[in-house]
Amino acid sequence: QGRLVESGGGLVQPGGSLRLSCAASGFTFSSAVMWWYRQAPGKGREEVAHINSDGRVAFYADSVKGRFTISRDNAENMLYLQMNNLKPEDTAVYYCKTLFIPDWGQGTQVTVSP
Repeated sequence: QGRLVESGGGLVQPGGSLRLSCAASGFTFSSAVMWWYRQAPGKGREEVAHINSDGRVAFYADSVKGRFTISRDNAENMLYLQMNNLKPEDTAVYYCKTLFIPDWGQGTQVTVSP
């Protein structure tokens, strides 16, 4: 059965950086388009970025464009999200997702606060 485990969240000051990781198992990761989503308190879940299976094409939400970078390592079955110049409005639980797994994982909390 497929599984995604997010990590790397934490508390950071505005302007700081974090790198999120997502460990994938139980499906053919190298064939999967992968997404990062986030859910802020009291709001719905929104797409942050996605990346195609070979890592050559990525899409970013306007709110993170130029600050976040999605990447993947197909040899290690890992997905990453490098987040720079973080803002308080980036505070959310961040999730990785694939179409191969219908359920959502536990996510990783990112809090941006002075």
